[in-house]
Amino acid sequence: MSRETAIANAERYFDEGGYKADLARRVAMKTESQNPDRGPELAEYLTGEMIPTLEKLGFKCRVLNNPRAKGPFLIAERIEDPKATTVFGYGHGDVIRGLEPQWREGLSPWTLKEEGDRWYGRGTADNKGQHSINIGALAAVLKARGKLGFNAKYLIEMGEETGSPGLREVCEQNKELFKADVLIASDGPRLRADRPTLFLGSRGAFNFDLEIDARAGGHHSGNWGGLISNPGLQLAHAIACIAGPTGQIRVPEWVPGEVPASVRRALADCEVDGGADGPQIEPGWGEPGLTPSERVFGWSSFEVLAYRTGNPDNPVNAIPPKAWARCQLRFVVGVDPANILPALRRHLDRHGFPMVKLASTREEVFHATRLDPEHPWVNFAVDSLRRTTNAKPAVLPNLGGSLPNDIFSEVLGLPTVWVPHSYPACSQHAPNEHLLPAVAREGLRLMAGLYWDIGEKASRPL
Repeated sequence: MSRETAIANAERYFDEGGYKADLARRVAMKTESQNPDRGPELAEYLTGEMIPTLEKLGFKCRVLNNPRAKGPFLIAERIEDPKATTVFGYGHGDVIRGLEPQWREGLSPWTLKEEGDRWYGRGTADNKGQHSINIGALAAVLKARGKLGFNAKYLIEMGEETGSPGLREVCEQNKELFKADVLIASDGPRLRADRPTLFLGSRGAFNFDLEIDARAGGHHSGNWGGLISNPGLQLAHAIACIAGPTGQIRVPEWVPGEVPASVRRALADCEVDGGADGPQIEPGWGEPGLTPSERVFGWSSFEVLAYRTGNPDNPVNAIPPKAWARCQLRFVVGVDPANILPALRRHLDRHGFPMVKLASTREEVFHATRLDPEHPWVNFAVDSLRRTTNAKPAVLPNLGGSLPNDIFSEVLGLPTVWVPHSYPACSQHAPNEHLLPAVAREGLRLMAGLYWDIGEKASRPL
């Protein structure tokens, strides 16, 4: 019974094909939460797949529902000692739409396929592959020790890809059931494929539409050009006043006052690298005076996701009556999400664009969160991962993307530590999504070591 035994158990689970078989079975389940016809599949992932798996590990399972949710929630708990440390785990079994026609020839989103150093399939990276690693690591520790040495609670939701509707209400209604000491979970990418990573929160995400509806129909550009406004041109200028030609945000309320010193220290040795398949970083883009890691993990970014005016598929010589853009603000701690649209309204009005209409695109907004990089649970996790790999992991104060982390940190009051098992070029949310088996195997080793260390009473934070 030793730490090395637990890690060896995790390695065998991977090397003998157990992990791949479990993941292949889960990938085959078409759990698209954005597809309204997938309700039975969302429920089956919990009742037919997760509950039997967790019950074999001694968890008691309960399915919860909420009228706002896209799918059910599973809460599983294994209580070894009511006075012991309780670790809260989280994962989501839903995936985005499969986008079958867009996958490369020979690949299917619903079939796990190995090619070279990659395993392809929808959910391999986000999030079936990741919570499967953590559950496998729990099993490895149980096999080695006969117990975890701590209490474990695990929440799996089926609507994260639609903004986690109902998750906040479920957590608020079940605070005692979900009571724990720390959240340790996995989602999102590592900083680089070859470097284990911790992140401690996430940037917030706010999607909204800009629209100008000038008149009922188009008018001949020869007869009316220079006499009536062009909404496409107006909207382009409105967007240009929101962000400069190099992407620097010009709405003061959308950016933090500073990058905190502890965040700068944590990011000082974090080099952003998407690998051979990732895009090249453009040094002149974004907020000046910040390093690349500070720009994506310590600052806000504004993006135009889509833009439409006239008839793009069949342009005609007419001044279009309307223009529309779907935009997004990724924001960090220090930016008030309730003030995002009001601040933009004031900004556009000041710059002469009262005709631009604003509308939020969805009810759920992921708030920005960030645990102090020098928190005791962070130091504990860093030491554990370093012990397993003999190398210092990257510590990101928050993920560049967005997660419902604010629900865990604000509603449940948990310190949050995430250990991702994917990498930046995994094609998450795109065709050809894949997992790197080398990262998955190392993830099993890391999590087995981390769970083992938490079970050692003398070493874990109080």
